[in-house]
Amino acid sequence: MKIKKKTPEHEAVRRKEPLPRLTPSADSGLTGAEALRRLELGYNNFSVEPPTKTVGQIVKSNLLTYFNLIFFILGGLVIAVGAYRELTFLAIIILNILAGIFQEIRSKQVLDKLSFLSAPKGTAIRDGEAVTLPTEALVLDDIVVFSAGNQIYADAVVVQGAVQVNEALITGEADEITKKPGDTLLSGSFILSGECRARLDRVGADSYVSKLSLEAKKAQKAPKSEMIRSLNKVVGFVGVIIIPVGILLYWKQLQYGQDVQQAVISVVGALIGMIPEGLYLLTTAALAVSVMRLARKRTLVHEMRCIETLARVNVLCVDKTGTVTENKMTVRDIVPLCEDRFIEDDIRIIMSDYVGNMGADNETMIALKKYFRGTTMQTAVKTRPFSSSRKYGGVSYAEDETYLLGAPEVLLESRYGEYADVIETYSKQGCRVLLLALYDGDLDADGLHAELMPLSLILLTNKIRKEAPDTFAYFSKQGVAVKVISGDNPVTVSQVAVEAGIENARLYVDARTLDTPQKIQEAAAAYTVFGRVTPQQKRQLIRALKAEGNTVAMTGDGVNDVLALKDADCSIAMASGSDVACHVSQLVLLNSNFAAMPSVVAEGRRVINNIERSASLFLAKNIFSLFLALISISATLPYPISASQMSLVSGLTIGFPAFVLALEPNENQIKGHFLRNVLNRALPAGLTNVVLVLGVIAFSTVFSLPLEEMSTISTLVVGAVGIMAVFRVCQPFNRLRTLLLCCILAGLLFSVVFLREMFSLSDLSVGGGLILAVFVGLIYPLMTGIRRAMDLIGEKAAPVLASLQRELNKRRGKRRGRSAGSAK
Repeated sequence: MKIKKKTPEHEAVRRKEPLPRLTPSADSGLTGAEALRRLELGYNNFSVEPPTKTVGQIVKSNLLTYFNLIFFILGGLVIAVGAYRELTFLAIIILNILAGIFQEIRSKQVLDKLSFLSAPKGTAIRDGEAVTLPTEALVLDDIVVFSAGNQIYADAVVVQGAVQVNEALITGEADEITKKPGDTLLSGSFILSGECRARLDRVGADSYVSKLSLEAKKAQKAPKSEMIRSLNKVVGFVGVIIIPVGILLYWKQLQYGQDVQQAVISVVGALIGMIPEGLYLLTTAALAVSVMRLARKRTLVHEMRCIETLARVNVLCVDKTGTVTENKMTVRDIVPLCEDRFIEDDIRIIMSDYVGNMGADNETMIALKKYFRGTTMQTAVKTRPFSSSRKYGGVSYAEDETYLLGAPEVLLESRYGEYADVIETYSKQGCRVLLLALYDGDLDADGLHAELMPLSLILLTNKIRKEAPDTFAYFSKQGVAVKVISGDNPVTVSQVAVEAGIENARLYVDARTLDTPQKIQEAAAAYTVFGRVTPQQKRQLIRALKAEGNTVAMTGDGVNDVLALKDADCSIAMASGSDVACHVSQLVLLNSNFAAMPSVVAEGRRVINNIERSASLFLAKNIFSLFLALISISATLPYPISASQMSLVSGLTIGFPAFVLALEPNENQIKGHFLRNVLNRALPAGLTNVVLVLGVIAFSTVFSLPLEEMSTISTLVVGAVGIMAVFRVCQPFNRLRTLLLCCILAGLLFSVVFLREMFSLSDLSVGGGLILAVFVGLIYPLMTGIRRAMDLIGEKAAPVLASLQRELNKRRGKRRGRSAGSAK
């Protein structure tokens, strides 16, 4: 049955009819009829936050903007004074709006299809049978099955079994909590180990995590990327000054002697030039295309801002299993440690009973079950599943016989030295080494407080992914430092990392020695491989790296990665991993192939580099229009370029090349800050325009040229400067960029010859032609001189700015590190 999206408002309407609560048994669950009745009444576990905007929201966000309102007001003023020829700019604005809507809807369709295919699913008991359904199809009072790696999608009450739960994502506390029959499972938390059946008690907007999400949505908006923040600054600045500048400019044009119509035309031309109308469209379209391209590469984007973040990443943290190595593990061998009492056959019998009493809730246990499959001779009275933070698990039998299986260093404690040689021999071969031991203590007690007899080592291996060496070589070449963070023995992890070609992989540390924040901070900078890391330490390492001003990405697939994924600047999950890792991550690799990462990074770099380059074309126009408007106001000069003329220049030398260049391949490493880089590129062209147009006004005044001719000369000079700016950003030239420049030149020539009336271009006298030739000839030396002067100033200021920026990055990183937990 198709599940319709509902909002909390819809829910209030649909739930007018009260629904009697049911308490089905854990074995039978609801009947199909009972579940259907609840679904029809709206008591299903619908999402309160749709993954993408609706078509209506897309149209609204593109149409109802502050600057669109300004444009239509300006259009109304032009109509009011009868200057219909100056309405050309409105046609371009409408085309921009339609293009933005089309591109976003197209991207939404691709993303929605991918989101549907990867939608979270849950297991419910219906009519006594286990069925797998989308979580939105599960209803109030359903009996559902939760196991290790699952995120709890609705509030529930345990009715059978027991699980270890982590509620850190909703409470901030990372402690493992045991949930038994009668205990409540909060939505948003996740299962660390064990398996249970639970009755859904609060679903949809009633659930704990939904209420938190709605409150958070009211309280604060999602953090924006540096690029969007920079664009907001520009747009905010222009939005504040545009109205007073327009009023003052209109008054000054009247004082200069222009009539009302000509004054309105001048003001509209100035304000259109000041508004960065194409910047948001360019950015939205480029990001939408990136989301679509990534979707076609089987990469699901949960947060669009992560595309930019990933492009800026300079530290990549990876887990060993599932990233460096294949996810599946195999048992390589058994190494008995006291053959005088327990030979290999005895170990196989003990392990057969051990795995027979444990659930297959992680890859290690799946491998052990496959290797030690056989008849289970004993039924455990007590089990303790493996925990990432504890590093061991165990079983107890009726005759007070308890066995532990886990990390040798943890189980042996001070006795580790007795077995260090044999353990590290296998660790250096890249094996994951587990210790099986007989334990004379209480399995439920915290820590180990009794005698322990080592029985055998169990050796497991993961194959290194065949594409891993090439992938890590790419990151090394791109200047991205790779850190391997794993719960396994550091010697084992280091050896695997060396074989995978990770740079400095022999620099490893045992995280159990990092018992203070200061040690973690120092180790984060000094080491490449971190072994025996607890989930909480993973999070601390991510925060330590961020505190140093790094942009940190984290890949993971297990529940032990969740806290670190949540704190990383960019989080990437493998779809084959746990549900919760996929839910909290910003990117999900649906093919679970780490080799896709270079293409994902390249896509991010393409977007940011190209938007940065194209944005400089827009801001050159904005800088010119603002400065010239302010000079016209202060010196009572005519503003020489009309709205239709500005539309010609903008369309040919800014809008068209910007959109072509924004979609080009570009994998250059991101350097510097977005707004500073854009201004550095835009200022030479913008200032060149200001100087030359002021010169045109001065010469036209001296030679008594009519206003129409001065306006035409100014337009053509600004157009020539725009072509020079495009020429610079197109370097080095390729076939596409050469064709682009030829099209711009041809378009300008065609407009001058055949579309003069449309763009208010007049014929030039001999004197006007000479003035045009002189000022066009000055473009290259003037722009080059301004650029060199800026470079010289930049070189002088660079050391001071770099020092200030490093300090700012450190402070910002420390703030992010401290507040990462509280922000949730």
